[in-house]
Amino acid sequence: MLVAIAIVATATGFFFGAIAGLLAFSALLLAAGVYHINNLFKLVRWLRTPVEQAAPLPRAFGLWDNVFAEVNLRARTASRRQERLSAALERFREASQAMPHGLMFLSDTNTIEWVNRQGEQQFGLDQTRDQGAPVTNIVRQPDFVRYLKEGNYTEPLTVTLGRPTSRTLMVHVVPFSEDMRLLLSEDITQGQRLEAMRRDFVANVSHEMRTPLTVVMGFLETLIDGLDDLEKDDVHHYLGLAFEQAGRMQRLIQDLLTLSALESGAPVAHEEPVDIVALLEEVYQEASVVSAGRHTLDLECPPKAHLLGNAKELYSVFANLAINAVRYTPAGGHIRISWRQRGAVVDYSVEDDGIGIAPEHIPRLTERFYRVDRGRSRETGGTGLGLAIVKHVLSRHQGDLLIDSEPGRGSRFTASFPARRLVD
Repeated sequence: MLVAIAIVATATGFFFGAIAGLLAFSALLLAAGVYHINNLFKLVRWLRTPVEQAAPLPRAFGLWDNVFAEVNLRARTASRRQERLSAALERFREASQAMPHGLMFLSDTNTIEWVNRQGEQQFGLDQTRDQGAPVTNIVRQPDFVRYLKEGNYTEPLTVTLGRPTSRTLMVHVVPFSEDMRLLLSEDITQGQRLEAMRRDFVANVSHEMRTPLTVVMGFLETLIDGLDDLEKDDVHHYLGLAFEQAGRMQRLIQDLLTLSALESGAPVAHEEPVDIVALLEEVYQEASVVSAGRHTLDLECPPKAHLLGNAKELYSVFANLAINAVRYTPAGGHIRISWRQRGAVVDYSVEDDGIGIAPEHIPRLTERFYRVDRGRSRETGGTGLGLAIVKHVLSRHQGDLLIDSEPGRGSRFTASFPARRLVD
């Protein structure tokens, strides 16, 4: 452009004189400067325009057109690179949110840079509220605070937190740069509960088996040591007691096998229309035998009813609930066994006016070996597994166990089934 200005100015000076040539050179040089400054302002305005507004590329001639084109090319390349990075970051965040474990990025001062939803739930955090705050100011559990401050992350930390709900976490910290750390947290609360239940189960089975076995061995030892000195009636008495305890162990083993089969998750072995009336009459007869005339028993059921299910499993539910009522109702009490439909559900209920159950015990009644009164349970011959079996059988038949009880006024246990399982 300067060459063109010089040529024009020289030609003007040749034809119109030196002064005219100088004036022409100055005017053309000024115009060129204005042109360049104007294009610079266009470029600055275009660069300052937010990307999302998609401002059109400025137009120019010659060199400036090439400059605008090159800048636009670089801007588009940078924009595409930024879009790819943003998409990758978004995919990472989505994957992190879908993880079953907590994920938290911490700075070298333990400030929260980012946390996924699981991490928020496990530590009681809020990403919007707590980002930038030191995690040790929010999660004040001493072992957790000490673990982060000491900086020895060769072994994970197992910590129990009380907020928002009590839970046990296994925490791993992985430094991945000079000033950043990744904290991974896994909720192991359920695993620890299952391990505690397993230990309790083994201890309970051992205890339940040891008591009758000790009694049997004691009677047998008595018979062995004094067989020649004992009367025939005494021998029969001791053998009868030993037989009773052996029967108790047999019932316990049978219930354990039944419960194990139910907890395996296998589908119901065979479903068919079960004659409920015949089943209830059989349960009523068994409950009457166990009662031995000590209670008044009533049976209320329609003349005809059939439920789709497994007859053997349904019988175990109905018999367990009825015989429990007999065992825990004092002599002279009244027990009513009934079957009725109410809307979309059909109920099998056993109601008694016995000793009742305190509210704090009701949520735990279906736990294995859970007993409200251990001494009374053993006296009545219960294994402590009956209601656990009932719960699992009902679950396999899409049913629920409802318990309504009040100490001193009796109890009502209801096995509720969906009415769609009724068949004609």
